[in-house]
Amino acid sequence: MGKGGTRRRANATTGRACPCGSGQAYADCCAPVHTGAAQAPTAEALMRSRFSAFALGDAGYLLRSWHSSTRPALLDLDPAQRWTRLEIVDTERGGLLDSAGTVTFHAHYREAGRAGTLTEHSRFVREDGRWVYLDGDQP
Repeated sequence: MGKGGTRRRANATTGRACPCGSGQAYADCCAPVHTGAAQAPTAEALMRSRFSAFALGDAGYLLRSWHSSTRPALLDLDPAQRWTRLEIVDTERGGLLDSAGTVTFHAHYREAGRAGTLTEHSRFVREDGRWVYLDGDQP
């Protein structure tokens, strides 16, 4: 998700809804994972935190949550692309006791005044005990 120019991370206030769609405040949901105060407990939680990072323009977190074997050297996020909503379609494994899992999702965005959807079947694994994004297929 996201290529192009650089975007600064948005200012997140305590009461702001989390972009991942959990219904929780950002400060209680993805913010602790983004700052390193907590780890995503499941593959789906990591997927949600990564969507929030795309929505907020946090390229640093996206790179930190990417598997070392597939992580790009740089990540330029497109400032014209605004990620608006995440829909989790399916999850397989990726739980507290698993070492791998998948999440299929629809990530909705707006760009140049037009709505779009990115669909991906993402693979997640544990690296050094924490969930990371390995790779994904876009049908």
